[in-house]
Amino acid sequence: MSRILWAVHAPEPAMAEPDDGGRAGRREGEPKNPAGRRTENETPAEETTQLRIPPRIPPRAERPAEETTQLRVPPAEETTQLRIPPRPERPAEETTQLRIPPRAEVPDETSADESADAEEEAQQADRGANSRHRGSRRRPAQSSALAGRLAPVARRLKPQYPRPGRTGWRRWVPSWRQWLAGWGLAIGLSASLLAIAYAATDIPKNLNTYATQQDNVYFWSDGTPMARTGWVQRQAMPLKDIPEQVRWAVLAAENESFYSDPGISLKGISRALVRTVGQGDTQGGSTITQQYVKNVYLTQNQTVTRKFTEAMISLKLDNRMSKDKILEGYLNTSWFGRGTYGLQRAAQAYYGKDVSRLNASEGAFLASLLKGAGLYDPTLSQKNHDRAVERWSWILDRMVKIGKLSPAERAKYTKFPEPLKQSRVYDTGKQSDYLVELATQYAKKAGRISDKEFDLGGYQIYTTFDRKRETALTDAVTKARDKALKDDSGPAKTAHYGAASVATDGRILAVYGGPDHRTQGYNESNATTVPAGSAFLPFVYAAGLQHGVHKTRDSTATPVSPESLYDADDGVPVSTPEGPYWDRSGKKVAAHNDGNKSWGRISLRKALSESVNVPFMQLGMDTGLDKVRQTAEATGLLSSSLGPQVPALSLGSSTPSAIRMANSYATFAAEGSHTEPYSVRRITRNGSSVALAVPRPHRAVRPEVATQVTEALTDAFRQAHPAASQSAPQTAGKAGTTQDDKAAWYVGTNRAVSTAVVLYRLDLTKSLEPLPLKGLAGTPDDDVPYGIWAGAMSPLG
Repeated sequence: MSRILWAVHAPEPAMAEPDDGGRAGRREGEPKNPAGRRTENETPAEETTQLRIPPRIPPRAERPAEETTQLRVPPAEETTQLRIPPRPERPAEETTQLRIPPRAEVPDETSADESADAEEEAQQADRGANSRHRGSRRRPAQSSALAGRLAPVARRLKPQYPRPGRTGWRRWVPSWRQWLAGWGLAIGLSASLLAIAYAATDIPKNLNTYATQQDNVYFWSDGTPMARTGWVQRQAMPLKDIPEQVRWAVLAAENESFYSDPGISLKGISRALVRTVGQGDTQGGSTITQQYVKNVYLTQNQTVTRKFTEAMISLKLDNRMSKDKILEGYLNTSWFGRGTYGLQRAAQAYYGKDVSRLNASEGAFLASLLKGAGLYDPTLSQKNHDRAVERWSWILDRMVKIGKLSPAERAKYTKFPEPLKQSRVYDTGKQSDYLVELATQYAKKAGRISDKEFDLGGYQIYTTFDRKRETALTDAVTKARDKALKDDSGPAKTAHYGAASVATDGRILAVYGGPDHRTQGYNESNATTVPAGSAFLPFVYAAGLQHGVHKTRDSTATPVSPESLYDADDGVPVSTPEGPYWDRSGKKVAAHNDGNKSWGRISLRKALSESVNVPFMQLGMDTGLDKVRQTAEATGLLSSSLGPQVPALSLGSSTPSAIRMANSYATFAAEGSHTEPYSVRRITRNGSSVALAVPRPHRAVRPEVATQVTEALTDAFRQAHPAASQSAPQTAGKAGTTQDDKAAWYVGTNRAVSTAVVLYRLDLTKSLEPLPLKGLAGTPDDDVPYGIWAGAMSPLG
C-alpha cells in the first residue's frame, strides 16, 4: 500500500475539541506522540502540516470480514500529497475537516506486496523519527527528491502490455517511445556484435585452392590413368604492366568506387542477404575487395555465413593492404573463361597477345567476361555475342561517365573487338582427346559441375572406356584409312570414319573420333552427318511387331509376325487405306530395292536378312510413321536426328551418330531393355565422391520383339559372312547403304557389345554436303565398314 501524506490545517481554537487527556486527537491504543508526528508545539498553525500515517493493518484473522471497508487509492502518480492552504488564506467556514477513519475502517483489500511495501516504509519513517530524537545524522533530502523526479520517467518508459486505455488490436501496438527504445537497443546490439565479429575475424594465412590448382585426371575402365589435363592457366602480372585504361575498364564494370570505399558495399551486402534468405539465391553487389577475398580465401558457396565472413575479412584486408595490391591480386585471380585465370592468360586466350598490348576496347570486352564467361564469350553462340556487344558498349560509356575515357577516345571504339575462336583445350594424345571430350561433357552434365568449377581442377574421372577395345578400334580404322590412301588417294583424302562400341548396359567402351583432335576438332563418332540407309530397317521391323498394322482407317491393329508376307517387287507404289501415296509433285511414291531386284512375296524376317527395302516402306505406312519414330527413339536414337514423317523415313532418311546406332542395336541384344549411353561411371574430387546421375534401364520393346529382331539380324550376318558366323553363332549384324551411295554402315552385336561403323566423304573446304563414296566403301566381298567392325570386335568367337 502506498504511503499517503495528508496535509491539514491546524484547527481553529473555537473548533478545537475539549481536552480529554490527549485521547481526542488519536485513535484508541495509539501512543500519545507516534514516531514521526509533530505536535502543535512543534508546528505553527500557519504552516502546512504533513501527517505521516503508517498503515496499521492487523492480520486478516484479527479483523472481522464484515467490518472490511474498501478504499480506492488513486494511482501514485496522480495524487500523493493533499495540501490545504494555511488558515489565514481561507475563511474559517471553508476550513476542511479531515476525518481519519478508525483503525477498523482501514481497507484491507490491497495485495500482500503492497502491504509489505507500506510496512517497510513505515518502519523506515519510525527509524528516521527515532534517530532525529536521538540527535543522529539525518538522511539527505536531495536523494529523495531526485528519485521522485526520475520515478515518473521510469514508469513511462516501462513497457506495458497490453497497453492500458486502448482496446482491440491497438492495445498491442507499441508507443513511439517503445519503438524508439527497441530500435536503439537493436542498433546497439548489432553494433556490439559487429565489433566483436570484426575483432574475432582474422585474415586467413593460407590462400584458397586457386593458388594450388590441380589437373583433372581421367582413368580407363580398369583404373589406370588415361589422360591428364591441366585446365587452369594463370600467370600473375604486376599492376604496372596492366594498362591503366584496362584497369579502369574493370573498375567501371565492377566497382567504380573501389579507391574510396571501405572494402565492402553495405547496399550490395544487404541486397545479397535479402535474396539469399528470402529467395534461395544470391545477387551481385560485392566490391572488388570482397570478390578478391572470395577468390583467394573462401569457397564459392552462396551462403549467409560465407557472405558475412567475406565482409569481415574485406574490412580488415582493406585496412592492412593497399588498394593497388588488392586490385593487382583481383586481376590476377579472376576467372575469364576458356580455362584461364587472370588478365594475362585471358589476353592470350582471347586476343593472342600480352596484356600490356591491350587497348581500352579490348579491356572492356575482357571486363565483361567477369560477369560470367559462359554468357559473354561471343564465340559460343549468337546470343552470347549480342550480350557481349551490349555490355562492351556499356562499359566504355561508363568509363566516359566516370572520367577515365575521353569522349574523343570513345568515338574511336565503334566496332566490337572480335576475339579469337576457341583456343585448343586438349593436349593429351591424338585419339584420347576425343575420349576426354566425351567424358568431360558427360561429367559436367551428370555431375552438375559448372565450367568454372571444372576449370578449377582436382577431379578424378573414372571413364567406361576399355583400353583394349579402344586400341583395336583405332588400329582397324587406321589400317582401312591407310589402305584407301594407298589405293586411291583422291577420294580417300576426303574420307571420314566414325565408329563406336557400346555395351548392352549403356557403357561406351570405345570410339574413333577422327585422325587427330588437334587437326579435326569434331568427333566423328558423335556426329549426325549422313543418313542411316538400310541400317534403319530393324527399327521399322520392331515397330510393326510391337504395335501391329492398320489396313483400313480407324481399324483395330492387326498383329504381324516375322512370317507375315509383303510384296517385295521393285517399284511397287506405297499405299494408304485410301489408295496410293502421292508426293507434292503429283507422283506416286514407290520404293526400290538394291539393284532394282524384285523378290515377289516375301516374309518380313527374310526381307530384313536380305535387306529388301520395298516391304519395309509399306510396313512403315501400315504401322504408322509416328509409331516407327516412337520405337526408334525408345531404343536409343535422338529425336533431333530422325527425319521427317514421310515414307522415306522407313528407308533410313534419319542421320543418327555411330554412338547412337550402336546403342540402339544393343537394346535388341539386351532383350528390349534400353540404357542411355554414358562414358563416366564415377567422379571424385580430392578423395570425396561427386554425386553422379547414372542412367537406368527402361523397357523399349517387348522381350519377344527384341528376340525376333535379333534373330533376323543373326540371319543377315550368317548370309553375308558365313565363315565368320561359324566361330560366332550368336553374332548379329547388318550392313547399311543409301540409294545415293553417300554413306556406308555396318552395325552388329557380339557378346553383349554392339559396334557401329560409318564411312562417308566430306570436303570441309567446299561444303558440308556429303559426297558420293566412289567405291571407297569397297565391294560386298570386301566391305570396308564390315572390315573395321570385325577388327574392332575381334576375336568374334
